[in-house]
Amino acid sequence: RGLTDCSLLERFIHLRYVDLSKNKLKDLAPLSSLTQLLWLKVDGNLLTSASMQELPYLQVISFDRNHIMDFEGITHPLLANLSLKENKIETVLGLSHDHLFSLQVLELRGNKLKTTAGLGVSKLKKLYLAKNTICSLEGLEEFEQLEILHLRDNKLEALDGFSDSMKCLQYLNLRSNGIKSFQEVEKLHVLPMLQALVLMDNPCAEERDYRLEVLSRLPQLQRLDKESIEEEEREEAKKIRQTRKEKEK
Repeated sequence: RGLTDCSLLERFIHLRYVDLSKNKLKDLAPLSSLTQLLWLKVDGNLLTSASMQELPYLQVISFDRNHIMDFEGITHPLLANLSLKENKIETVLGLSHDHLFSLQVLELRGNKLKTTAGLGVSKLKKLYLAKNTICSLEGLEEFEQLEILHLRDNKLEALDGFSDSMKCLQYLNLRSNGIKSFQEVEKLHVLPMLQALVLMDNPCAEERDYRLEVLSRLPQLQRLDKESIEEEEREEAKKIRQTRKEKEK
């Protein structure tokens, strides 16, 4: 509606759900009086900051398609789902690990992040980082409860940084990166629960016997590039693995 001011909402202190998407808001300060707020959506505005007064019951926020550059001022203790898709975030500056102890889903696709360092919030289960410029994986040992990690359309050429402390990670999407060798793929064997891996549109996916080469290194996989592993593939990969071990001896 082209709104530039939401101060009228200050008096509605019992509001629980607010959607102010597709306006021209630059300031959310008037919402600080809405202490009962559970759910807030302010997509497609002109916000340069996500900073707000701490709201005790707020559980879901979506700040998609704004001009936000950092995490300063996001300190809501019950916040479980935070979306900052398609903003201008280059740094995790301001990400408050002490306050965001309830955060389980973090959506950051389409920003300008270059690394994963500092994103390891303690209870995080789903992290979406597609379409950034990430070229290094750092701090992953902090992701002890993470189950889903999306890194599609980034600048990764190496897969250093994965840790056996990531004992809950089941789904990893690495589509459209720059991974060339199966030696890099082999580094994922430290992930004890990894079941689904997406590697299509990487240089290594063009190699001969690509699926078998991946499966021979990661035998626990159930799905590769969204296709289930067939029993025949599993047996063939097992033979390749055994042959490789004999050669190494």
